[in-house]
Amino acid sequence: MTTSRHVGVWVEAAPEAVYAFAADPQKLPQWASGLTQGAARKSADGWVADSPMGEVTIEFTPANEFGVLDHVVRLPSGEAVYNPLRVIPAGLGEARCEVVFTIRRRAGMTDDEFEADAAAVAADLDTLRRLLEA
Repeated sequence: MTTSRHVGVWVEAAPEAVYAFAADPQKLPQWASGLTQGAARKSADGWVADSPMGEVTIEFTPANEFGVLDHVVRLPSGEAVYNPLRVIPAGLGEARCEVVFTIRRRAGMTDDEFEADAAAVAADLDTLRRLLEA
Protein backbone atom coordinates (compact mmCIF):
# COMPACT_ATOMS: atom_id res chain seq x y z
CA MET A 1 0.00 0.00 0.00
CA THR A 2 1.32 3.42 -0.92
CA THR A 3 1.30 6.14 1.71
CA SER A 4 0.97 9.77 0.66
CA ARG A 5 0.99 13.00 2.59
CA HIS A 6 -0.06 16.39 1.27
CA VAL A 7 2.03 19.26 2.59
CA GLY A 8 0.77 22.72 1.80
CA VAL A 9 1.38 26.37 2.51
CA TRP A 10 -0.74 29.44 1.80
CA VAL A 11 1.09 32.21 -0.03
CA GLU A 12 -0.11 35.81 0.00
CA ALA A 13 0.90 36.39 -3.63
CA ALA A 14 -0.78 36.02 -7.01
CA PRO A 15 -0.89 32.38 -8.13
CA GLU A 16 0.64 33.34 -11.50
CA ALA A 17 3.65 34.89 -9.75
CA VAL A 18 4.06 31.88 -7.46
CA TYR A 19 3.83 29.49 -10.41
CA ALA A 20 6.35 31.49 -12.49
CA PHE A 21 8.87 31.57 -9.64
CA ALA A 22 8.48 27.92 -8.61
CA ALA A 23 8.55 26.72 -12.24
CA ASP A 24 11.95 28.30 -12.90
CA PRO A 25 14.59 25.59 -12.39
CA GLN A 26 17.27 28.23 -11.89
CA LYS A 27 15.40 29.52 -8.83
CA LEU A 28 15.29 26.08 -7.14
CA PRO A 29 18.41 26.69 -5.03
CA GLN A 30 16.68 29.70 -3.46
CA TRP A 31 13.87 27.64 -1.97
CA ALA A 32 14.21 23.87 -2.58
CA SER A 33 17.20 22.96 -0.40
CA GLY A 34 15.88 19.40 -0.05
CA LEU A 35 16.34 19.01 -3.80
CA THR A 36 19.17 21.28 -4.92
CA GLN A 37 22.41 22.63 -3.54
CA GLY A 38 23.71 25.12 -6.06
CA ALA A 39 22.62 26.02 -9.56
CA ALA A 40 20.64 23.64 -11.75
CA ARG A 41 22.16 23.00 -15.17
CA LYS A 42 20.24 22.23 -18.38
CA SER A 43 21.08 18.88 -19.99
CA ALA A 44 19.61 16.69 -22.73
CA ASP A 45 17.74 14.70 -20.07
CA GLY A 46 16.31 17.64 -18.13
CA TRP A 47 17.84 19.77 -15.41
CA VAL A 48 20.79 18.42 -13.43
CA ALA A 49 21.48 19.55 -9.88
CA ASP A 50 23.67 18.63 -6.97
CA SER A 51 21.41 17.55 -4.13
CA PRO A 52 21.76 16.19 -0.61
CA MET A 53 21.32 12.75 -2.28
CA GLY A 54 24.05 13.34 -4.90
CA GLU A 55 23.61 14.48 -8.52
CA VAL A 56 19.97 14.27 -9.63
CA THR A 57 18.15 14.91 -12.90
CA ILE A 58 14.86 16.78 -12.70
CA GLU A 59 12.26 16.55 -15.46
CA PHE A 60 9.45 19.09 -15.24
CA THR A 61 5.95 18.94 -16.65
CA PRO A 62 5.47 21.39 -19.54
CA ALA A 63 4.39 24.92 -18.66
CA ASN A 64 0.63 25.10 -18.23
CA GLU A 65 -2.16 27.39 -17.05
CA PHE A 66 -3.40 25.01 -14.36
CA GLY A 67 -0.65 25.47 -11.77
CA VAL A 68 0.73 21.95 -12.24
CA LEU A 69 4.43 21.76 -11.37
CA ASP A 70 4.81 17.99 -11.26
CA HIS A 71 8.34 16.74 -11.73
CA VAL A 72 10.30 13.51 -11.82
CA VAL A 73 13.56 13.34 -9.90
CA ARG A 74 16.02 10.70 -11.04
CA LEU A 75 18.20 9.77 -8.09
CA PRO A 76 21.85 8.72 -8.35
CA SER A 77 20.65 5.11 -7.92
CA GLY A 78 18.60 5.44 -11.12
CA GLU A 79 15.30 5.38 -9.22
CA ALA A 80 12.74 7.83 -10.65
CA VAL A 81 10.56 9.59 -8.08
CA TYR A 82 7.36 11.28 -9.30
CA ASN A 83 6.51 14.42 -7.28
CA PRO A 84 3.07 16.02 -7.66
CA LEU A 85 3.20 19.77 -6.95
CA ARG A 86 0.38 22.27 -7.45
CA VAL A 87 -0.23 25.99 -7.16
CA ILE A 88 -3.93 26.29 -6.36
CA PRO A 89 -5.60 29.73 -6.58
CA ALA A 90 -7.63 30.76 -3.51
CA GLY A 91 -10.43 31.81 -5.84
CA LEU A 92 -11.14 33.76 -8.97
CA GLY A 93 -9.24 37.02 -8.97
CA GLU A 94 -7.70 36.46 -5.53
CA ALA A 95 -4.05 37.39 -5.09
CA ARG A 96 -3.19 34.42 -2.91
CA CYS A 97 -2.87 30.69 -3.36
CA GLU A 98 -2.01 27.39 -1.76
CA VAL A 99 1.05 25.43 -2.84
CA VAL A 100 0.59 21.69 -2.24
CA PHE A 101 3.27 19.01 -2.56
CA THR A 102 2.32 15.34 -2.36
CA ILE A 103 4.96 13.23 -0.68
CA ARG A 104 4.82 9.53 -1.46
CA ARG A 105 6.56 7.01 0.71
CA ARG A 106 9.11 5.16 -1.40
CA ALA A 107 9.75 1.44 -1.00
CA GLY A 108 12.08 0.74 1.89
CA MET A 109 11.58 4.13 3.58
CA THR A 110 11.44 3.98 7.35
CA ASP A 111 8.90 5.99 9.33
CA ASP A 112 11.67 8.36 10.39
CA GLU A 113 12.82 8.87 6.77
CA PHE A 114 9.25 9.57 5.64
CA GLU A 115 8.78 12.09 8.47
CA ALA A 116 12.12 13.74 7.65
CA ASP A 117 11.10 13.99 3.99
CA ALA A 118 7.79 15.63 4.97
CA ALA A 119 9.59 18.06 7.30
CA ALA A 120 12.08 19.00 4.56
CA VAL A 121 9.27 19.65 2.07
CA ALA A 122 7.39 21.77 4.64
CA ALA A 123 10.54 23.83 5.28
CA ASP A 124 11.12 24.30 1.54
CA LEU A 125 7.52 25.42 0.98
CA ASP A 126 7.80 27.85 3.88
CA THR A 127 10.96 29.30 2.30
CA LEU A 128 9.08 29.66 -1.00
CA ARG A 129 6.28 31.47 0.85
CA ARG A 130 8.68 33.85 2.60
CA LEU A 131 10.47 34.69 -0.68
CA LEU A 132 7.24 35.46 -2.51
CA GLU A 133 5.69 37.45 0.32
CA ALA A 134 8.80 39.62 0.82
